[in-house]
Amino acid sequence: MKLLDDWPRLVRRAWSVRLAILSAGLSAVEFALPFVAPERPSGWFAGAAVVVSLAAAAARIVAQPRSLP
Repeated sequence: MKLLDDWPRLVRRAWSVRLAILSAGLSAVEFALPFVAPERPSGWFAGAAVVVSLAAAAARIVAQPRSLP
């Protein structure tokens, strides 16, 4: 596996990466919620993580502008 030359910039700027990180965060909240607040209903964060994961996959194949700030 070979990394792209501008991978640090890509990690900071690409929507697919941002959405994948958000999805991971939502999954972590869904995992931790029963330990922190067992009386709270769960499932919402898992559903949101699924939606964000699908958005990340779509963002991965959509052309993103090269001239990002």
